[in-house]
Amino acid sequence: MSDDWGNSEQITNEDLEKMAWFKRTKKNITTEHKKDVPKGLWYKSPSGKIVETDELKANLYVSPEDDFHVQIGSQEYFEILFDDAKFKELDVKVVSKDPLNWEDTKKYKDRVKEVKKSTGLSEAVRTAYGKMNGIEVVIGAMDFKFIGGSLGSAMGEKLVRAIDHAVKNKTAFILISQSGGARMMEAAISLMQMAKVEAKLVELSEAGLPYISLLTNPTYGGVTASFASVGDLVVAEPGALIGFAGPRVIKETIGKDLPEGFQTSEFLLEKGFVDMIIHRKILKNQLTEAIEMMMYADAEKPAEKVAEKSRTKK
Repeated sequence: MSDDWGNSEQITNEDLEKMAWFKRTKKNITTEHKKDVPKGLWYKSPSGKIVETDELKANLYVSPEDDFHVQIGSQEYFEILFDDAKFKELDVKVVSKDPLNWEDTKKYKDRVKEVKKSTGLSEAVRTAYGKMNGIEVVIGAMDFKFIGGSLGSAMGEKLVRAIDHAVKNKTAFILISQSGGARMMEAAISLMQMAKVEAKLVELSEAGLPYISLLTNPTYGGVTASFASVGDLVVAEPGALIGFAGPRVIKETIGKDLPEGFQTSEFLLEKGFVDMIIHRKILKNQLTEAIEMMMYADAEKPAEKVAEKSRTKK
């Protein structure tokens, strides 16, 4: 079963036991789930396919049965993209404050504390510096599990500092978006971050450095309406839901049925909103090739140097 964003469901062996159709308990007769089921967590994709965690991880969190791209977070993207999963995280101490003393069903301060404890994250975005196929790069990656990957003052500040780092070190900047939009608990302050980040991206452009925006499932609201949509190259993962307002809200507003596949990355590619869709298995190499074309067109490419060194060692 999936949620409104099309995410996969995480289930345990105990859940699998409950899924058995029947269990006979008469003497000498027992019918239940097989005992040779591997221990650990499983994932159930929206199409009903069940995949063991280790197999899913080995396949870069893509369901081998139906090619469904499971929603992952910053740590998984960093491990996929950075060489040998080695990177230096930037600005870890930049965290959310509560400038408005916001309180709804609970205090904003308490909500942040709870999310930090349950996720092990300090904010809805992490930024890091490292090498991708031998090319130095700065990557920002959002985490939807941290208050829906919402855009607040801390996220805006971390992205601005990450772009500054890219300019200082003359590297490309990659942003992996996964967000429900602006964080309502910070009201207008959260909205200011859209202009703040875009202004800093202008400096990146003026320095002649590329900005690649990767849209993943889901990317909505103010993030889509601002910096996630203005990359030199805007790419998306297969099946990602991307938009401003959700399809249900739009349908109720206009009173009409929406086209099939509305707001999916494939639909947006057809309409020209997305430049290309990249499968997660080739994401690292495709991003590397894009950076090489934008930065090293007339020079020896870093990735080629790495490959040459590898051949020489052999």
